[in-house]
Amino acid sequence: MLAKWYLDIFSPSLQLQTMLQSNQSVASLTKLRIMKRKTSSQPASSTPPSSPHQSPHFPVNLNSIFASKKPKNILKNSPAITTKASGEWVPLSIGKSELYLPLTFPTGQTFRWKETGPLQYTGVIGPHLVSLKQLENGDVGYHFHHTECEESARLALFDFLNLGISLSEIWEEFKVSDLRFCELASYLEGARVLRQDPLECLIQFICSSNNNIGRITKMVNFLSSLGKYLGNVGGYDFHEFPEINRLAMVSETELREAGFGYRAKYIIGTVEALQSKPSGGLQWLAALRKLNLEEAVDALASLPGVGPKVAACIALFSLDQHHAIPVDTHVWQIATQYLIPELSGTRFTPKLCSRVADAFVCKYGKYAGWAQTLLFIAELPSQKAILPSRFCDAEKVKPAKSKERKKGAHNARSRSNVATARQE
Repeated sequence: MLAKWYLDIFSPSLQLQTMLQSNQSVASLTKLRIMKRKTSSQPASSTPPSSPHQSPHFPVNLNSIFASKKPKNILKNSPAITTKASGEWVPLSIGKSELYLPLTFPTGQTFRWKETGPLQYTGVIGPHLVSLKQLENGDVGYHFHHTECEESARLALFDFLNLGISLSEIWEEFKVSDLRFCELASYLEGARVLRQDPLECLIQFICSSNNNIGRITKMVNFLSSLGKYLGNVGGYDFHEFPEINRLAMVSETELREAGFGYRAKYIIGTVEALQSKPSGGLQWLAALRKLNLEEAVDALASLPGVGPKVAACIALFSLDQHHAIPVDTHVWQIATQYLIPELSGTRFTPKLCSRVADAFVCKYGKYAGWAQTLLFIAELPSQKAILPSRFCDAEKVKPAKSKERKKGAHNARSRSNVATARQE
């Protein structure tokens, strides 16, 4: 499905082109415009997406949670859509409060973007090689190094950045219900959740299972190198992410030799499972965006190497499941510290995952996954170093963890590694 901002901005020309190509009459076009005006005047549906997070401990009223108004479209009528670059960077005209690159890219959502300069990150979106830079005025500028169609590349960029959702607007709702979030947000503005390609997101998070960021990046780079070469920026080679058929050409032996370990069989098994889908792997993954959260997670969990945690990451970062909560021991600590203190000191078990997820949804509503992302980022060592000491009290309560961290310095369970929050 196309994002709402895409339809709002581009639907008139796209609809006209579709009508002409299908030889439909002018009357049909007029009818379509009338229907569009009627549709836009109708209130949004209050039917909530189904959640697998409900439990008797948290009787969450999802009807009221998901009936709240949808955040405004921050790109509607934006001049960034038609403005030509006067220099190297084209401004998105959204501001730091909507997107701050250092709090979005190196925080465990994606492992293919590289820091190629001060406040500058470069990556691949589909067939497009693009750099993003935080400008001096706080805005974000973009520059395409390789693209065959600039308009298509621009649309892909806006979709990838999830710019159909106003981050500042949903954060305002979070601030009302959570004083601590309100304080943190003033220090960590612009931590946005991305909308990644489902195949790329799936493969990356299979690689992240019980892993550290160095190895994850190495694995993802190896797989990416199988795709079409697009160019070199800042000393890094960039490739289009390989298609399923290309991934299928790699053997388990090759993956193990490349350092994938036991994850090699999961990559092979998942690729084979996707190839066997009647509608094709890409179509099957895309269709998951139309399901509710429980259905999407169950479908993903049918793939080799995808457990509940990895499935929740994929659902949140690529399938529009904004209330998905990836739960691990670190998220458990956040939850018991601030949301369900009655369970503080209780040993975390997989059975308690739904209890934690329910707590987040109950507190933050249909964008709970976005709130959880900010709270997780606040726990990263890089952010704790610059946050006021009052936000680090939870760390002081459990000093015994330091020995365990030192012992497992290379394990993804260590908080010294941003990948830890996204591993299974």
